[in-house]
Amino acid sequence: MNSRQPIPVVVLAGFLGSGKTTVLNHLLAGRGGTRIGVVVNDFGSIEIDAMSVAGQVGDSMVSLGGGCLCCAVDGSELDAYLEKLSAPVHRIDVIVIEASGLAEPQEMIRMLMASENPAIRYGGMVEVVDAAEFDATRARHPETDRHLAVADLVVLNKIDRVDAAERARIEQQLAVVCAPGTPVLATDHGRIDPELLFDRRPWTETRGQLSFEDLLAEADDHEHEHGHEHAHGRCDHAHAAYESTEFTSEQALSPRRFIDFLDRRPAGLYRIKGFVYFGVPGHEERYEVHAVGRFLRFAPRPWGRGEARVSQLVLIGSGTDGPGLLRELEACREAAPHEARPESMWGVLRYVARPAEPGSGVPATGSDET
Repeated sequence: MNSRQPIPVVVLAGFLGSGKTTVLNHLLAGRGGTRIGVVVNDFGSIEIDAMSVAGQVGDSMVSLGGGCLCCAVDGSELDAYLEKLSAPVHRIDVIVIEASGLAEPQEMIRMLMASENPAIRYGGMVEVVDAAEFDATRARHPETDRHLAVADLVVLNKIDRVDAAERARIEQQLAVVCAPGTPVLATDHGRIDPELLFDRRPWTETRGQLSFEDLLAEADDHEHEHGHEHAHGRCDHAHAAYESTEFTSEQALSPRRFIDFLDRRPAGLYRIKGFVYFGVPGHEERYEVHAVGRFLRFAPRPWGRGEARVSQLVLIGSGTDGPGLLRELEACREAAPHEARPESMWGVLRYVARPAEPGSGVPATGSDET
């Protein structure tokens, strides 16, 4: 990610015991070279001993080594710490907020969407659900359904503790409570692939200097030597099976047909990333696409000097029909984009986090699916 671009802020929510902190630790363990800013209620929830705390870098903030920073805050401090984490000096790529105890997820989303900090942008909300305690959690916390209704991606955790029939019943309940099309990712021990939420950088740390990755690798090696399964291991087999489909087009895409494709994307399609060329007069820039579950955002970016006008997308999901997705994307191609009217971009511009330019003939933008 380009540090000059806004840093995505992902909200990780879920009630006590759902496995949310395990998911967070797993994301940190599998982050590669990505520099993550983490916001939590207290440092005790993060496995500090395994993360090489380098020392204080400010009030209520510690370095986790290898570029990761963690701050313990309450709701009133959240905005201030987001500003600190997004400072260019830290070169953070993504910020993950563990929402428990900080604020209602809806309020947090509103705050992020309304933030005047140009260095950050809302990156979607992930709700972690305990499959084994699903009914009990809903009974104990009536607000559960409200949280699920605004989630962009639901992680149904601890599926190893329920049988197939119970899992199917819970998934049916989630389909009723969640917004239409919300993906449900079934997992155990919080094993969610970081690629579903953010891009991982190549691991370039030098081994042998007790870096963040060195310590995690040593911990995993120790667990594997004793025949145990590591709850947040780095190995590929620790993740659920995901398929990746890549699409490239040297021909412009129709904004209307592409939005139609996104509107009907299957529930198993967890992540879409890349950029699209529409070629509509007045909108010839490249449009970066970022989708996590239901969450969708476009960001216009300038083309590099001499850069070919192409669209390139990566779609990550489970149980999806790769060839079918490619056929649908190929049907989005537009032979004469220069003949399209500016209003054909309205569907795209709904998801651009900036106001429309005066006189452009398009409505103000910035709305999301959440």
